[in-house]
Amino acid sequence: MTEWIGDTFTSDVGWDHLETLVDVGNRMAGSEGEHRAAEATRDALDRVGARNARLDEFEIQGWTRGESAIRADGTEQNCIALPRSPAGETTAELVDLGYGLPEDFDDADVAGNVVMARSDVPDHYDRYVHRREKYYHAVEADAAAFVYRNHVEGCLPPTGSVGTADDPIGEIPAVGVSKEVGARLARRFKGEDVTVEVEADASGATSQNVHAELGPDTDEELLVTSHVDAHDIAEGAMDNGAGTAAVVEVARALAAREAELDTRVRFVVFGAEEVGLVGSEYESERVERDTVRAVLNLDGVVRGRTLALYTHGFDTLETAARGVADRYDHPIETVPELGPHSDHWPFVQWGVPGYHVMSKTGDDGRGWGHTYADTLDKLEPRDLREQAVLLTELAVALADEEFDAERKSADEIATALEAQDLAEGMKITGDWPYDD
Repeated sequence: MTEWIGDTFTSDVGWDHLETLVDVGNRMAGSEGEHRAAEATRDALDRVGARNARLDEFEIQGWTRGESAIRADGTEQNCIALPRSPAGETTAELVDLGYGLPEDFDDADVAGNVVMARSDVPDHYDRYVHRREKYYHAVEADAAAFVYRNHVEGCLPPTGSVGTADDPIGEIPAVGVSKEVGARLARRFKGEDVTVEVEADASGATSQNVHAELGPDTDEELLVTSHVDAHDIAEGAMDNGAGTAAVVEVARALAAREAELDTRVRFVVFGAEEVGLVGSEYESERVERDTVRAVLNLDGVVRGRTLALYTHGFDTLETAARGVADRYDHPIETVPELGPHSDHWPFVQWGVPGYHVMSKTGDDGRGWGHTYADTLDKLEPRDLREQAVLLTELAVALADEEFDAERKSADEIATALEAQDLAEGMKITGDWPYDD
């Protein structure tokens, strides 16, 4: 039975939902726009035939952006606050740490100064150093403020949250600047006093996860997930409107194949991902993790034509993805390394098998993501439809009773994080969940 493939290639359901999401406007965690986007996603899942579409609300630390500025020698340089930066103003010497690698902090006089670090890492470096890790190295070194410098051209200051689960608001003011502004700051004002000012409001708010189901009423379930929130400075088309649109399109296709499902498939579109995986952490603590067969998390799809799946060392996930690629004679890249920066992670960190599904772009880092340039015009309906076909087939394979849902112990995941040099960064950001 292949009619569902033709239906998916001619479907406008996913793309129409993507347009709905980007037209909402601000989908910042806890905002009215995020709530409206979640309601629209619930309704879309219901329309395509998923059962029991509903919202599950939870409390979060809200944050609202105000004005921000960097002032130096009578000039004012364009910048934006990083979400969950505390409000404040500080004047101190500008220290340019280049890439802002952990060892760079050891070699510089950071205490009491304004630290600037790039958003990428050098080609020879063996791992990605996340924004929050660079921020908390600055905090640990007693910096007065943090400036995050984009490595992508185009006058695009980057955004991205700071803060931890225990202390959602960061400890020092933090702003993002474009590659061009960063170069100007380094050229003209390195070693000189600069003033960093952040206006922001932190207050209680609520977010929500969207749920719906297909398949038999089994104790075990496959989670197909994405996140609906986005940073407030752009449309959030790539991050992660496209992932949520793909979940809706996969749900539509799976509804036509429901009789083939041996295991319940639960769609969960998380809220508050961009401020610390709050929605997925809430869900991970709410459910019995032993009943989760696997997590198929869509975050970063459609940006390029070829899917790239992080498999986190689970051999059976690698095998399932390769099987789909072979059956459809379509390239799918698999990456065995761990990736702790999306909504699969609150499950994978405890040994639940999970994919982080992205797409290859050829760019380093986020590219247009987390900037004003994350807009709908950069995506193609063709890529959404093709990837929905492959992901639907993969979901059916994962839900098959013959699929071996290989699990790992928390100790195995922790050991792998140490081996991949990810543990240090997670410990400094407060994301290390294991007892040492």
